[in-house]
Amino acid sequence: MALMHEPTAPHHSVQDALRVLETVAQRPGGATTGLLSRSTGLGPERLGALLRMLRREAYVEQAADGAYVTGDALTRLASAHGRAEALRGQLQRNLDRLRDSVGAAVYISRYVDGEVEVTQYADGPATPAVNEWVDFRQSAHATAVGKSLLTQLDHDGRRDHLARHRPARLTSRTMTSDRLLLARLEAQPATVPVLDLQEYAIGTVCAAVPITAGSAVGCLALSLPVEHAHRLRRAADELNRSAAPVLLSLTL
Repeated sequence: MALMHEPTAPHHSVQDALRVLETVAQRPGGATTGLLSRSTGLGPERLGALLRMLRREAYVEQAADGAYVTGDALTRLASAHGRAEALRGQLQRNLDRLRDSVGAAVYISRYVDGEVEVTQYADGPATPAVNEWVDFRQSAHATAVGKSLLTQLDHDGRRDHLARHRPARLTSRTMTSDRLLLARLEAQPATVPVLDLQEYAIGTVCAAVPITAGSAVGCLALSLPVEHAHRLRRAADELNRSAAPVLLSLTL
């Protein structure tokens, strides 16, 4: 199964952030902004935005002399002992922050061994999670999460998934035609959020954006009650713009 990767804005941000972190790691005594700019080729505005994000995530810290050094979160993720727990904690903090900023329940999902898997999520009293009334593994054709993951596979990978999980009608809006669904997935731009407008469940709308790290297929998604559907596209765009910290955590 081949993967269909197309760089997105978060992907480019992560590549730039990794260059900054690599430079910081090579300077145990600290790296000044001037040195970072020369080493990475990033301009002051771009570098400043990345450093603010990296400080917020505790990947770098600023010493008393103003130079940047490796932060606690990066040290924990670099450690073989307890790395999985550290990564899960880092991702949960990312999700909690995203939930509050977009005003919606948010989810991280992966495509593992041919199946859709929601690995973590953040919800709250004002941002309820989707009621999984049909197993997400069986309903990729109807969910924003599933469709986002399928768009990252090649044509044969999509056909294989739909052959194993026949598209069932979950609501009156669910697309069950393999031909139409494959055509829609083929035409979906990687940089545009995938939407679910009550295709999985009446009363819920969702959006998802890809967060592919290396060869692992993943996505970041949000859900809203249908009475907030007017906020969906704006929230989806914000989710896409804010995906870099999540993708960076998965990449490190």
